[in-house]
Amino acid sequence: MHPAIQGLLTIAFGVGGCVGYFYFSNLVLDRVIFPARGAHIARNIRRANMIRPWLFLLPALLALGLYLAYPVVETLRLSVTERVPGGGSEFVGLANYQQMLAEAKFWEALQNNFLWLLVVPAASTAFGLLAAQLTDRLVWGNIAKSLIFMPMAISFVGAAVIWKLVYDARPEGTDQIGVLNALYIYFGGDGPMQWLTIPFWNSFFLMMVLIWIQTGFAMVILSAALRGIPEETVEAAIVDGAGPFQIFFKIKVPQIMDTIVVVWTTITIVVLKVFDIVFAMTNGQWETQVLANYMYDKLFRANDWGVGSASAMVIMLLVLPILVWNVYNARREMR
Repeated sequence: MHPAIQGLLTIAFGVGGCVGYFYFSNLVLDRVIFPARGAHIARNIRRANMIRPWLFLLPALLALGLYLAYPVVETLRLSVTERVPGGGSEFVGLANYQQMLAEAKFWEALQNNFLWLLVVPAASTAFGLLAAQLTDRLVWGNIAKSLIFMPMAISFVGAAVIWKLVYDARPEGTDQIGVLNALYIYFGGDGPMQWLTIPFWNSFFLMMVLIWIQTGFAMVILSAALRGIPEETVEAAIVDGAGPFQIFFKIKVPQIMDTIVVVWTTITIVVLKVFDIVFAMTNGQWETQVLANYMYDKLFRANDWGVGSASAMVIMLLVLPILVWNVYNARREMR
């Protein structure tokens, strides 16, 4: 069967299954379990209305349990076990964590992740805020926003391939197809540079890819926030003699600070899970290892599920406080 037809059938069965579930579950609830008739009609209606929301939540709870809760529990179990000859496993406690902490590659990955956390969310949010402010003042601002947002439509692997061509180096004396090397030689460079093999600085070259992608996301969210600022506050500042920079930093930015924090934390979560860019461009070589790539190497290359699962738990523990913070802020805004 053609994959397109399979996809359409999957969608049809999925949507039909959801509609059928909601219809028949409510039918059974109202006519069989708590029928709206007899001497206890009021009590039955009240009980049915108490259960009805859980009928709608049940598919989502099952999906979360199957695709989120179960993998977390299983990963935790694997992180404290080790394979033994014969295909079984045995409990080893924290031995996998101790082995992981003793490896230099893990500390390299952790250090690089923190470097990404310092640079990428800050740069993406700053560039996004700058783009949002400037494009709102242009007649062709919507076209500019579309161009800036376009990288969001590209997969991380696709973006990595594009930027790998930007950093490409051909032998000296031949035409350079890599934009960076072409500019470097044009402005007097000695020869083509292998940019992705330069320790420390190569991490920044990788970060540029994610900044390029996430700037569009930050711009769209912050542009909507800037448009929500009351015009009266800006007009009052102009009347008081405030300049453009004072209006931006002292009037607009404080009013959208909550949105800036949300954008910052969302990009931070993306950074903590970054994998595709590093895998496609350097595969963690030349001191560019990150936690997700380290986990992949352990699970699928070294076939060490214990240490790989332990590193996955470290990633989850790093992401968890930010998720809790986002949920807390969302509930505070609702109140």
